[in-house]
Amino acid sequence: MVDSWARARRVLEEAGLPPGSLARLRPLTGGTYNTVEELVLTDGSRYVLKVPPAEAVPGLSHERQLLVAEAEFYSGAAKVDVPAPRVVALGRDLLMTAVPGEAWDRQLTGAEQRALRTELGRQVARLHRVTGTAFGYPSGALGPLAPDWRTAFTGMLDAVLDDARRYHAQLPLPVGEVAEALRPAHGALDEVTVPRLVHFDLWPGNILVERVDGEARIGGLIDGERMFWGDPIAEFVSLALLGDIGTDEDFLAGYRESGGRVDFDVPARLRYALYRAYLYLIMLTETVPREMGEADRRWRQEAVAPELLAALAEIRELA
Repeated sequence: MVDSWARARRVLEEAGLPPGSLARLRPLTGGTYNTVEELVLTDGSRYVLKVPPAEAVPGLSHERQLLVAEAEFYSGAAKVDVPAPRVVALGRDLLMTAVPGEAWDRQLTGAEQRALRTELGRQVARLHRVTGTAFGYPSGALGPLAPDWRTAFTGMLDAVLDDARRYHAQLPLPVGEVAEALRPAHGALDEVTVPRLVHFDLWPGNILVERVDGEARIGGLIDGERMFWGDPIAEFVSLALLGDIGTDEDFLAGYRESGGRVDFDVPARLRYALYRAYLYLIMLTETVPREMGEADRRWRQEAVAPELLAALAEIRELA
């Protein structure tokens, strides 16, 4: 059994912080892959420690060295002054500063929700100014970064389709038919020529909201472990999970206000459909290695599988 206190003290010492100053430790919930703990020191400073699962734990092909990608996301966010944790130390574990706030929830008023969506749009537009040198997952889980987006993203698709085969995931169509349905949209990927920072997991649980003088504002964007260098349009999938970002006028207003470009022409819509399909394939396949319960599996079949079919149908219509 792992001694969390001993591990936390070791990580603090390796980061150059006094291990004896650890005053409190508590597990944080909400994540589904890594172990996450809050560390509070005697001077009141707060840190978050992320610990990956053992190498033998099954997962999807891209779920290796995720903390490398998370650290890269936080480094990029710092460059454009987007609130997010700051990396303190990265080894096998990731130690980072804590950011204020709680997960975005429904306790907010309608006016607060709209204002926060606009603020979020501005922050995401700033994130998308951060560029890389090549495309794909920086962890190297699927191999080295690629010189073009089509090579990188079709490799990402192939990997999750292989995972679906390997785990005998329950998809609404056979894996081969899904792959064939995606192929007509591949050409639209060639329009993306600059690798940009994409978080790819900005659902409300990864957006912390704090109150300052009674006003709700975004305290930080967290859990950047799914980050890749790619097409900013891919960001919109988790931002409008199981929905359409085109209906989120508040977010799009803030995004455009801060220089984000949104032009939903046919190639962009094809790519948006591809990215939706990619996330939905992940959501349907990960139920097997994560050993999710019956209720979660049933929800994904009822809510996610139809959206995968809708994305494939959109590709067929547009292409």
